Amino acid sequence: MAEKTLPPVDAVVVGAGWAGSIMAKELCEAGLSVVMLERGGRRSTAKDGAYPASIDELEGATRYKLFQNPAQTTVTVRNRLDQEALPYRRLAAFLPGEGVGGAGLHWTGVHFRAMPQDLRLRSHITERYGKTFIPDGMNLQDYGVTYEELEPFFDRAEKVFGTSGEAYTVDGKVVGKGNPFAPDRSDDFPLPPLRDVYTAHLFRKAATEAGFHPYAMPAANASHPYTNPYGAQMGPCNFCGYCSDYACYMYAKASPNVNILPALRQHANFTLRSNAHVLKVLLDSTGKKATGVVYQDAEGNHITQPAGLVILAAFQFHNVHLMLLSGIGKPYDPHSNSGTVGRNFTYQNITNTTVLMPPTRSTDQFIGSAGGVAIDDFNCDNFDHGPLGFIGGSPLWVNQAGVKPIAGAKATFPGAPRWGSAWKKQAVDTYRHAFTINAQGSNMAYRDVYLDLDPTWTNVYGQPLLRMTFDWKDNDIRMNRHVVSKLDGVVKALGARDVHYSMREPGKPFDVRDYQTTHLCGGAVMGDDPNTSALNRYLQSWDVPNVFVVGANAFPQGMGYNPTGLVAALAYWSAHHIRTQWLKGNGGPLVTP
Repeated sequence: MAEKTLPPVDAVVVGAGWAGSIMAKELCEAGLSVVMLERGGRRSTAKDGAYPASIDELEGATRYKLFQNPAQTTVTVRNRLDQEALPYRRLAAFLPGEGVGGAGLHWTGVHFRAMPQDLRLRSHITERYGKTFIPDGMNLQDYGVTYEELEPFFDRAEKVFGTSGEAYTVDGKVVGKGNPFAPDRSDDFPLPPLRDVYTAHLFRKAATEAGFHPYAMPAANASHPYTNPYGAQMGPCNFCGYCSDYACYMYAKASPNVNILPALRQHANFTLRSNAHVLKVLLDSTGKKATGVVYQDAEGNHITQPAGLVILAAFQFHNVHLMLLSGIGKPYDPHSNSGTVGRNFTYQNITNTTVLMPPTRSTDQFIGSAGGVAIDDFNCDNFDHGPLGFIGGSPLWVNQAGVKPIAGAKATFPGAPRWGSAWKKQAVDTYRHAFTINAQGSNMAYRDVYLDLDPTWTNVYGQPLLRMTFDWKDNDIRMNRHVVSKLDGVVKALGARDVHYSMREPGKPFDVRDYQTTHLCGGAVMGDDPNTSALNRYLQSWDVPNVFVVGANAFPQGMGYNPTGLVAALAYWSAHHIRTQWLKGNGGPLVTP
């Protein structure tokens, strides 16, 4: 193993997903020399999305071609503080991406903004219900930034992503049939919404009859040909159903590889290095300034890359892991509820209700996209929580992403036989006539749910693994059960012949063997108080001012929406303030003007 130090650059960006690509593009436009380091290999839509090989379900969604290899580095998991954590050895509950494009290459494309209440949740709950409404042990926090401040950056991200959707209001005027609960916008979506698949059409009609407010889900799948502000071109979605877990052969699904990297590579001041696993952020003797990073290349060499600015923009738990390994910020201690790095780790609270339609209604589950139809009547604080005694909520939606043959063979209606002719009959019946209604809910942060370094297990680089202490709590269980129960009227209006309501079960712990979602959040959160947040409102480390940490790690609690839209907006927000304030100042902590 050789050691080498490279010439210094202005900025090093760790991670080549959405957050890293946005930050690198913005910094290159500001004239900085930028090196972007990606732990995985080179990926491109031309290669990884080449048809027909790209729609291989065995390779994509069974053998996880585009995902992290847990044999090299992973996390350990436990439900309680008194348990020994064990390594997450086989991808199941969540699927971190790996390679250029990160999870942005294989995501589905659901692209929401955040609700204003979610960004100031502690303040909002206190104002509406009183401080005592927040349960003991719940670490509820505000982001430190408002929707109004982020709105231009949400708009920017949607235009870069080529997002399809329908607004409700623009500049205070009703302009369409979008989500009536959504906050006001400065502009409409760049593209009209995707057409409803049949099951979404059925859900829209039934939800309306039940008295709810259905709308087209915003999707970063192009409904028409589109050229984004960087000059990147997208083709129209053909509803093939190979969005999630796959690179899009139609160039219709937004990804860093399609929407940003082609323009980023045109900058002479940009360098991308793949197969570069960052081991540590290097600090000077004071511990208050980063001097660069050290990474291991594909040959096992340790390479030091000096830099004046360090951007951590990897997947949520990789960012937290790097901060802990590098000594950036004080590690969180659940016993004293002190420290910030590892605090407020959250997940997303998802259950899927299965509806079986009459034999005369074929659901065509092979068709799919990131689009669909949702209702927000029970999301966020759009309903009165006072008599219910819990915080949070869930959108309910039909987001038919396409059921492939292998998955379809396993997805029999709950209670069906597991083998034989009866199983075959049920498998066909389910595939042809069933569909799911998803409750994708929020997950609050708790004192005893956190991330730290595992005292026992190490990765192939000899470093402690990140340890995840997580379980479902009473607040989130009751929220999920309440929201799912509201589907009764929808199911009745659908005329379903059978339904299986999937709800969180009290006393049933989080189980890593079943896929739930890859929407992990928190661990290095933003805020206005350095005692409860690792980052300030600009995603800048309180402790090391030339380190910015960009990703879902910054979310103080999990919201009902998918995180990517907020991650992108926060990346543009942070980059804007680096360009307009940090680069023009002395490189110290940013302050609110």
